[in-house]
Amino acid sequence: MIVYGDLRSGNCLKVKYTADHLQMRYEWVPIDIMKGESRTPEFLQRNPAGQVPLVELDDGRCLAQSNAIIRYLGRESTLVPVDPYLHAKMDELLFWEQYSHEPYVAVCRFQMVYEERGLEERDQWRVQRAEQALDCMNQQLEGRKWLVGDALSLADISLLAYTRLAPQGGFDLSARPRVVEWVARCESALAIDRRSLGASAE
Repeated sequence: MIVYGDLRSGNCLKVKYTADHLQMRYEWVPIDIMKGESRTPEFLQRNPAGQVPLVELDDGRCLAQSNAIIRYLGRESTLVPVDPYLHAKMDELLFWEQYSHEPYVAVCRFQMVYEERGLEERDQWRVQRAEQALDCMNQQLEGRKWLVGDALSLADISLLAYTRLAPQGGFDLSARPRVVEWVARCESALAIDRRSLGASAE
């Protein structure tokens, strides 16, 4: 399996976290989106949308969109709840992440990390919605260790990727203590070194 991605991207890190946790063998091919490496004719043949992450399976078939990829990788693992309701709740959060979390938290971070904007130069309407999303997470985690059921799931991995990087987008997680505890819990379960939150945003 080949994973095309950018280690600064939370969407790409979802795939890495899932594959590493499941001890899958893969080759990581770095793609610099700021240099147009996801828009080359060769890449567009694999993914016409010109986005990362992208996975090329052993048989040559390709799969894009981060949450679709981790759903595929984790389909027969403990990261997917067996109970039908909890399974659906996991999917509910995957949809929510892409619709109500990632477009705001991730884009504000993109503006600061990739475009090198200052705090006040972020899209303020995105900032407001990102703050709401983070507050919503803190509320959902009341009395819970994990977002769905009693174990780490793909919902946790999906939302962890950009939540743990939110401070790089100008967001204060310390005001959401349950989120801070959950991030640390996820990092421990996934063997992610917090010290690696540096230039690579790994």
